[in-house]
Amino acid sequence: MELGLLAGAFGSQITIDMDRIRQAESAGFTSVWTAEAYGSDAVTTASWILAQTEKIKVGTAIMQMPARSPAMTAMTAMTLNQLSGGRFLVGLGPSGPQVIEGWHGVAYGRPLTRTKEYIEIMRKVFAREEPVTHEGYHYQLPYRGEDGTGLGKPLRSILAADTSIPIYTASISPNGLECSAEVADGVFPIWMNPERYDLIEGALERGFAAAGNGKSLDDFKVMPFVTVVMGNDVEQCRTPVKQSMALYIGGMGARDKNFYNDYAKRLGYPDDAKRIQDNFLGGKKSEAVGAVPDALVDDVALVGPRERIVDRLAAWKEAAAKGQVASMVLGCRQPEALEAIAEAVL
Repeated sequence: MELGLLAGAFGSQITIDMDRIRQAESAGFTSVWTAEAYGSDAVTTASWILAQTEKIKVGTAIMQMPARSPAMTAMTAMTLNQLSGGRFLVGLGPSGPQVIEGWHGVAYGRPLTRTKEYIEIMRKVFAREEPVTHEGYHYQLPYRGEDGTGLGKPLRSILAADTSIPIYTASISPNGLECSAEVADGVFPIWMNPERYDLIEGALERGFAAAGNGKSLDDFKVMPFVTVVMGNDVEQCRTPVKQSMALYIGGMGARDKNFYNDYAKRLGYPDDAKRIQDNFLGGKKSEAVGAVPDALVDDVALVGPRERIVDRLAAWKEAAAKGQVASMVLGCRQPEALEAIAEAVL
């Protein structure tokens, strides 16, 4: 099983812990991942890390698709992959309507349709077999809208072809997982219980079947985000995980359209998910945090003393041995925790 590292840079000041990233690189981690919301962007931070590392691959988890044209994202990927000696990884996602329409000022549209069109166009750009054309719901190349000039022409990338760049998507909904399995090279579930692969198996298998080319887990990476907090007080270690989960389960979306809330229910916590959301949307954020079950945290995160974390890693390694998890992408700020996990896994 591979290990990856989240290098999140959220906040009013951009903070990228290069010492932690270099530690991961030296320990044998395969990848490090940047992110974006409505502050710092994922590409600039990825470029910064690539320039200061030598072996580790660097990806975007995620680039917001509606914020960039597919051709622009392909250009960015090919450029960074050349400059880094083949170390750039593409991670894409539709984000959400609050950000896309409120921040970027464009229609959210149909996220799964956009994902399929976006990746199809990117792969055409990467392959450089012919000038790129596309006729879809979200994208037309050349553009033929009424507000266009009519002067657009199909173009082929100036850069050399590069079909080695993998494309991953972020998803947890059944339809999103199916879409990823059909058109992408892997998926980032924000949380995963390594003992419940069955919760995503059906959607992935439907996507593999839709791909129509014998695709399977052999050609696809499941790379869940796994928060790690090491310390002697288990409950204290659970607290930051609960705070994050309360935000996502309770407030990331409308009451009747929250993918994270739906996912928490599928993970086996329907009553708790409702309680978290009711409290969060009712302005009772502390109560929402308190409503996150200890068991849910323990299912999807690694918390507590070193020996407790190493013990829980057995389930992850077993899932990896079955081919159900390709990489754990760790959200971890503690050098000692990274060291412990690297020693246990790599």
